[in-house]
Amino acid sequence: MVLTEATEHRLGWKAADFDLLGVDGKRHTLASARGPNGLVVMFICNHCPYVKAVLDRIVRDCGELAQHGVGSIAIMSNDPSEYPEDSLENMKRVARDKGFPFPYVIDETQEVAKAYRAVCTPEFFGFNAALELQYHGRLDASRKEPVPNARRELFEAMVQIARTGKGPAEQFPSMGCSIKWKK
Repeated sequence: MVLTEATEHRLGWKAADFDLLGVDGKRHTLASARGPNGLVVMFICNHCPYVKAVLDRIVRDCGELAQHGVGSIAIMSNDPSEYPEDSLENMKRVARDKGFPFPYVIDETQEVAKAYRAVCTPEFFGFNAALELQYHGRLDASRKEPVPNARRELFEAMVQIARTGKGPAEQFPSMGCSIKWKK
């Protein structure tokens, strides 16, 4: 497992549209996922130990962000033929078992991950109400082991974005497993 750090993105970049199949059998788009005050687009998967380590906190934070008018969507872009744990059936199981309060969708062509220039799981993109990128950072300081009393960086940033439209000046990149690209 190679630790990969997210690459820097220009703040203000407009969210790329998508139309992806969710574990609920429905199609989900940028428009259907967004909240009135913003949107978190996250790239996650089932097999990555970095995702597994923070998944309960992702569920908690995204559930609470909905109360601030911030929508969330989780996109799985890995190649499930090489990583069977990331199959659609396993995505359904993980979403059900963890009680995802957001759509969990599969990016079968990997075009959405490419459009967002996503490189790792987990990787978080926080957009304001105008769908302009204002946060491209980590959930918190944890990696595979929780950091006691870690600041809720994504949550705090998105609450600020929901209120002001602007993200924090200081942002730390996400780190995790590389996205498993199709050959």
